[in-house]
Amino acid sequence: MSKIDEVRSAMVAAMKAGDKERKAALSYLLSSLKNKAIDKRADLTEEEESQVILKEIKQLKETLETTPADRTDLIEECQKRLSVIEEYAPKMMSDDEIRAVVNEVLSELGIDAPTAKDKGKIMKELMPRVKGKADGKAVNAIVASLMQ
Repeated sequence: MSKIDEVRSAMVAAMKAGDKERKAALSYLLSSLKNKAIDKRADLTEEEESQVILKEIKQLKETLETTPADRTDLIEECQKRLSVIEEYAPKMMSDDEIRAVVNEVLSELGIDAPTAKDKGKIMKELMPRVKGKADGKAVNAIVASLMQ
């Protein structure tokens, strides 16, 4: 079952239950997924669906960060929407799993003690492996912590 079908059935269930906020969040996500499929002019792959969901989560988090503190109505709405959309996000890698991939990349590149000069090579090799599975900021922090 694709994410579009999954989100659509959850949206119908929310409508039947009378949960307007959940229905609105799912409708928002469904429209984003459908728009991406329309732009592509084909069905989305699982990875593309995950990218759309992660993009929506990132946008909501940015909205939360930039919203003034006195706009509690917007903050609440974003938080509720975020909690609903995160249910459909792919499982993210833990720090330990990211470290394991980083160490694997280091051994493949033959780097024992990474320096700041090596960071570009490491990230170039590492990011395609963890894309959509790990937060880029977390990956960057872990690689930076290994630097000499």
